Amino acid sequence: MNRQELPPTVPPSDPPTDTPRGLMARFRNYFLTGLIVAGPIAITFYLTWWFVTWVDGLVRPFVPIAYRPETYLPFGLPGSGLIVAVIALTLLGFLTANLIGRTLVDFGERLLGRMPVVRAIYRGLKQVFETLFSGQGSGFRRVGLVEFPSPGMWSIVLLSQAPSMEIANRLPGQDEHVSVFLPCAPNPTTGFFFYVPKSKIVEVDMSAEDAATLIMSCGVVQPGSDPQKRIAALAGMADAARVANSASPQPDPMKVE
Repeated sequence: MNRQELPPTVPPSDPPTDTPRGLMARFRNYFLTGLIVAGPIAITFYLTWWFVTWVDGLVRPFVPIAYRPETYLPFGLPGSGLIVAVIALTLLGFLTANLIGRTLVDFGERLLGRMPVVRAIYRGLKQVFETLFSGQGSGFRRVGLVEFPSPGMWSIVLLSQAPSMEIANRLPGQDEHVSVFLPCAPNPTTGFFFYVPKSKIVEVDMSAEDAATLIMSCGVVQPGSDPQKRIAALAGMADAARVANSASPQPDPMKVE
């Protein structure tokens, strides 16, 4: 008799209460899936639009009104300033490559070299731009691990050039040192720069772009993971949650008394 009385112990109102809960779970999972798909696209378009408008705002004052697209069109043409900037920089590089351009650049550098404060700023920025955009430098092309901020805790660093002879002679010990940059999460453009003995660095097979992505995501996006696979996995989790919520109309234990 007790076994026959077990089924009525489940209140008939419990399955309807599970249905809204399943709908909310499905809605949440689908919403997160859409957010993962649309979020990076929206942010990319926003940053691209901001960069284009920022360049347009810088270049437009130098373009005569007669050559501006909005003079002949009833609306502004976004990106016109960026096009003018690209053409101007290309012409500047072309003129600098010949003898007259190199002469003018040397004259300008000698003029800036006589200014006490501007000289240091210009030389430092010139070296940075030459290293980053010339394609000949080896800075920030290798990734490593160092024990920081305490033993047993490892941080990702970007390996740069070896220290100069003046600095290397002042560093203690006989080990060879390497210049490293330790980016901070979630903004990898800020961080710490220091010299580390080469023997204390563990190099990893990872590109600088993957390291920056790992740091910006605070470890959520691991290197080597395919975004499409992550989206498919999240969609699979949403489907599994939907099936589980629809196939298990179990009552809440708190309601069975």
